[in-house]
Formats: sequence, C-alpha cells, structure tokens
Amino acid sequence: MAGAAPLPVDSGRLLDDGWQLILTASGEAALPDNLHRERMLLNVPVPGTVAAALEQANQFERGAPTPLNQQDAWYLRSFQDELPGLATLHFEGLATIAEVYWNGARILATDNMFLAFDAPVQLSGNDELAICFRALAPHLDRKGPRARWRTQLMNNQGLRLVRTTALGYMPGWCPEIHAAGPWRPVRLLRPDPEQISNITIASALTDKGEGILTVHFDYSGTCEALVVECAHAKIAPVQTNNGCWQARLVIPDIAVWWPHTHGSPVLHDVTLHLGKQQFALGRTGFRSLRIDHDDDGQGFAVIVNGKRIFCRGTVWSSADIVRLPGNREDYAPWLHLAVEAGMNMIRVSGITVYESNAFFDLCDELGILIWQDFMFANFDYPAKDANFAANVDAEARQFLTRTMAAPSLAILCGGSEIYQQGSMLGLPETVWKGPLTEEILSALSASLRPDVPYVANSPCGGALPFISNAGVSHYYGVSAYCRPLDDARRANVRFATECLAFSNVPEARTLKAHLNVPAVHDPRWKARVPRDNGVSWDFEDVREAYLEMLYGFDPARLRREDNETYLHLSRAVTAEVMETTFAEWRRPGSTCSGGLVWMLQDLLSGAGWGVIDSTGEPKAAWYGLKRASRPVNLTLTDEGINGLALHIINERQNSLNAIVQISCLRGGKQPVVSGRHELTVGQDERITLAATDVFGAFFDTTYAYRFGPPSHDVTIARLKEAGTGRLLAEAFHFPQGRTRAFHDAVIEPTLTEADGHWLLDLATPVVAQSVHVDVEGYRPDDNWFHLAPGETKRVRLVPHPGIEGSPRPSGEIRIAGSSRVVWFE
Repeated sequence: MAGAAPLPVDSGRLLDDGWQLILTASGEAALPDNLHRERMLLNVPVPGTVAAALEQANQFERGAPTPLNQQDAWYLRSFQDELPGLATLHFEGLATIAEVYWNGARILATDNMFLAFDAPVQLSGNDELAICFRALAPHLDRKGPRARWRTQLMNNQGLRLVRTTALGYMPGWCPEIHAAGPWRPVRLLRPDPEQISNITIASALTDKGEGILTVHFDYSGTCEALVVECAHAKIAPVQTNNGCWQARLVIPDIAVWWPHTHGSPVLHDVTLHLGKQQFALGRTGFRSLRIDHDDDGQGFAVIVNGKRIFCRGTVWSSADIVRLPGNREDYAPWLHLAVEAGMNMIRVSGITVYESNAFFDLCDELGILIWQDFMFANFDYPAKDANFAANVDAEARQFLTRTMAAPSLAILCGGSEIYQQGSMLGLPETVWKGPLTEEILSALSASLRPDVPYVANSPCGGALPFISNAGVSHYYGVSAYCRPLDDARRANVRFATECLAFSNVPEARTLKAHLNVPAVHDPRWKARVPRDNGVSWDFEDVREAYLEMLYGFDPARLRREDNETYLHLSRAVTAEVMETTFAEWRRPGSTCSGGLVWMLQDLLSGAGWGVIDSTGEPKAAWYGLKRASRPVNLTLTDEGINGLALHIINERQNSLNAIVQISCLRGGKQPVVSGRHELTVGQDERITLAATDVFGAFFDTTYAYRFGPPSHDVTIARLKEAGTGRLLAEAFHFPQGRTRAFHDAVIEPTLTEADGHWLLDLATPVVAQSVHVDVEGYRPDDNWFHLAPGETKRVRLVPHPGIEGSPRPSGEIRIAGSSRVVWFE
C-alpha cells in the first residue's frame, strides 16, 4: 500500500465537475464495463458523498436515512480532449472500500478512508476514470482477530477491523448516515520540471524567545539561487544526499502564537525565492507547549509559551453529517461562533474523521487550540495484525505530516474511551492498555510532532481511566449522572475532555422551521433526542432532572400544564448549569484546568447535544458558555457558612484596574446591603474576595446561618473598568433558589442604530431572570441572561447571513417566571 506525498505548491487541477454516479447491488458489477449506465445520476458533487449526491437528487432524507452500506457506488468521469502524456491522479480520501479503474484497468485499491493516494496514469485524450465504492456491510460482517470486549456504543463490531468513521454507526448518538464516496478532493497533476513538492514545515519556540523554523522540500529545477524566508529572516537551503532541500532558520525575538483568549494568534508566511520568483510554501506560528501535572503528579494543565491556560470549549462533531465537507466556508461559521463564545479549544473526537487542512488553517488564524484524537474509539483494535498496523502507520504519518506546520494542534491523543470501555467491563489493565496507544501512535507522534504533547487515551490517568480526580476525564457527574451542581467541586476534576452533555433545546424559530412538532412527547421529537444505547433514559431526562433541581417544578406536570414555561426553563436551565459549573472550575483554588462540553453542533434539527443547532443558530447553552468563558470575568460561588466568594479573572496580557460592586436585593429591587472595592488584577492573575470584605462587615449572603427570615432573594456583583465605568462582567446568586426570585418584571426596550449596527437597550425596575430576546433576522450578542435593576444593558443585534440593508428589527422579550411578553419594533 503506497501513500501519497504532501501536495506540491502547484497542487494540480481540482476534478470537481463532470462526475456521474451509478448505484448497484453489492458485487453486481465487477468492472466498469459491466455497468448498466442508463441508471446514472449526472453531475454529482465531488468532493462529496453518496448521501450528498442522493440528497441533491431528492432521493435521500437525512432525517430518515436509508442504509447506504449495502450497495456499491460507482463514480465515473471522462477525460476528453486532454493533452496526451503522463499525469498523476491524487485522491485525498476515498470512503471506504474503494477500487480505482483507469480505462477499465484497476490501478488502485484501498480500505482506509483516512488515507490519500497517488496513482500515475497515461492520458490519451479519450480516457475514463471509474471509482467503485464497494458495499461496506459485507466487510463489517467478516471475522477477524477475536476481540476481548464488545462495545455498546457502535451497532457493528466489525468497525474495529475497517478504517472508516464511526459516524453513522452509533444509534442514539447520530443519524445512521453511512459515509461512502470521494469525500475528499480528487486532483489531476501534470509533471513540471520546476515543481516544488513534499513540503514540510516545522516550528518551535525556545525559552529565549527564538523561533526555530525547519523546512524540507523537493525541487529538481534549474534555478540555483534558492532562499527561504520567514519573519524577515532568510537563509539558503542546502541539498541533502537524497536530493531533498532543507533549511533551518533561527529567528530572534519572534512574535509568538497565542490562543485568542490570551493574546494574538500571530502567523508567519514561509516563502521560497527562486531567483526573482517567489512561492508561498506555507504558514506557521511559533509557540511552546507542555503539560503540567501539578505537584501531586495527577493534574493536567496545558502550558502555552510558559503560561498556564484554562482550556474551555467543546467537542467537534461535523460541519455537515451528509456531505462531510472539508472546505473553509463550511468550517468558518462554526469556528467563528466558537471564538465568539470565548472557546479556546476544540476536541476532534475519535468517533469522527480527521478534518482537512482548511480546519487547521482556520484554527491557526482564530487562535483555537485543537485536541486531536486519532480515529480510534471504544473497540479492542487488532494492533498486532500486520496489515492493520501498516494501515495505522500510514494513516498517522499522513495526518501528522500534513498538519506539521499547524500551531493550533495542541494535544495528540490515541483515541476515545478505549481504556474506559475495557476497564468498565472489569477487565485488567493488561488487557485494555495495549500497543496501539501506548507504543505505535505514541512513537509516531513523538517522531513527527515532538512539539505536541501526547495522551494515550481519553480518558486516562487515574486509578481507573474514568476517575475524574487524576489525568483527563469524561466528567458527567453534573449532567448524565444527575449529580447536584456541587459535584463539580467534589469530583476534583483535573481536565474534562468531555462534560456537560444535555439535550439542548433550540430556539423556537429553528423548531418551527425544521421540526415543527409538539415538544417531548411526539415521536419525531424524541427521535432527535440523544441517548446511550441500551439504557432506559435519554438526555432529555437528564435536562429535566436539572430543571427540577434548579427550579423545583415537576417537569412532566409543567410540560402538560404550561408548555411555554416548560420550554423556556428547559432552554434556560442548560445555560445556568454551564455558567455555574465553569464558575466553579475557573475559580482560584480549583483543581480543574479545562473543560470541553459535549458537543459544539447538532447533526440534525432537534434537542441534540449541540450548543449550536444544526442550522448554525446558538442555543441558550452557547450563551451560558460565552459568559462563563470571558477572558476577563467575575463569578460567584456559594461557600456555605463561609459566605459568598467573588472570583476575578484577568487572562489578558495587561493588568486591569477595576471596581467590584456587590448588592443584595430584597424583592429583586431593594438594596439591603451594598459594597464597592477597587483593585488591580495583574496579567494572567486570578483573585478571590469574600463578599463580607467588600461590604466591610458581616452579612449572611448565602443565608447559611438562618438568623430569622431571609433578608434578600438575589445578590448581584459587577466588575467594571476603573476610569471608564465600562461593565466587564456580571454575576448573580440566588440564596433561596432561583424560583423564589422570579418577578413579573417590566422590561423597557429601546432600539437605536449606531455605525450601521442595531442596538437594543434594556432596563428593568426589578431583577429579571433568563431574559430571552427573539428578533426576526437577527441574533443577539447576549441572550438568556439575568437583567439587573438600576442599570441599562445593551445588546447588539447581529444580522443573520443574507439580511440585506439592515432592516429595522422587531421582536419580543420573555423572562423566566412570568407570562409577560414585551414587544419592540
């Protein structure tokens, strides 16, 4: 099996038109000549999948998918009027059991959708390319080396033997849409004597702030004056014994790459000068990475450029479950929303696919760290099988080589829940900890990406791999296991690579347009609610457990008697849980150094795991994460008889002169006690203040001592910039519970336009909880927030894509605990 080299600077012609598709029964046509071409679909998308082609022809419904792994799919393309001569076909990804034919003769076969291939061909001016994607189901039924355990996550144990994605094979987790087809680009490359190819770029940052750039490339042209340039530093490359050119640049005082929450993600172009001509070899950033395991050896903190980073973000699913796209325009909306929400890390889980270079390019530009699993999950993989091991080696080498220049790649991980699966079945460590993750992938990572820390599996690190108080964990104490919110502290989480999974309810407008059925009890609604295979509950049950826990309502009764309030609180509760949990994890003194929510986006419209729905509209949970993830932030935690604690965080590279204000209100509006404190928070500093220190005297902020009836129902803390008075962050605490602080607040909206942006100013005489602003054609930059009395809150309205001319917005405002609707226009 021969893999493909990295593409040259001139990456050839993209073959994205002129494709036809023929579907046949499994094994019906052995060769292209056996096909009945009258059944052909014309002009199908490539890169693309069989599902995408059928959906384009109105023959496939992603909400009710038909199996695509039981038939063969033939993609055909003719090459008419091409200049005769030698050429190379470059296949970036074929899913999954594929045979490639040139003029009827087989020139390539693969059983790994994650591998790229080169195939030399002779063009005659009248040629045909045929790619047959054989039915995967028969291959999944074949026997292989015996597995020592079985997983319930996937519905076919044969997946462990075939290098394909688990997407489509996880009932209850994602729609059963099977990946098949040329899902990555196909290109035609012509020989060029001046071609620059096999380019690799590696960067490193020394303790002295020097950037170390290493470049390798192939060039056999005629130019003798070769120069490599980066950040205004230049050097002439030298040719090695094998003909490869290499250059090593040491660049003093290089501008470094940071995750966007802590600085600027500075990137530097790498340019090759061939005499008077210039060629862009690529782009990279300089940063250092290491893991701090804390004094007890059990921690897991990502250190970037010597600075400890609290990593917060989500787990990636797919930009489109049908198309499995790899284009910049497909990734951009999701990743821009991640940045807007303050996320600085995205995890690509082992149940998905390796994303394209465009994904890494965007994360490089946006300052998003990537936790990258290799595509292995839950199974007992046959690592000792020679063919399987060779497949793994080629797959990992290609991925690591093509992402070598990416500063965003922060963690490499051997896969997802392999260790957890085996250990939860009671098997000894010697069974579930094996050479695939401990030796093969570890060695390849160390060899090709020594700048990136490697983790054997997610989760791992404790006495058992799924224990939260050591290493990396999949923490579901708060969420799936319905533990109280304070379990987030009790569990001593060190780093959660998965957490806080809920059936997050989308906005009403999304549901009306894409899933207009009665909530919860309708079978079509329930079909979109995620669940673990083989259990008696789903993640809607989990969300409802926290609705009852936080608000005291019986969810079943509430949705029968007041469905509108039920849905409002169902959305609000996940935002509240996100904010509360991350306030705990980010406070000074917390053992936690990161949390990645499961997941970023839904695959179908409905109450899925995503904090963004499948149309790209943020849900309430996204807004909660956005407030929880602010680089400059103020949060409150209830410390019981120790009172209320205020935690101020400044992750910026400049010190902050600030004012902290705190007020306890009776009836949601009458101040009982107030305080003000000026302070300076240094760069990358976290400070904790006791509320009584701000007041200057004792006051029972948490109502822990219970000396008489409670004197207040809400405490509001604000962090303001000294000098300007600009509000930086706001936090709320409800000592008697959220429901006791429900008020029928009258919100006064004022709509203004400034510099081409519509702004909505909101004011209230009494605290209003979980304020929801719904605007046709616009998305508020903050939503599902609590509104404090006495100060105006300004919300910027962001137009949806396609909105022309910024028409005057109109909409409605609702709050938790009240049936009042406020209209504005």
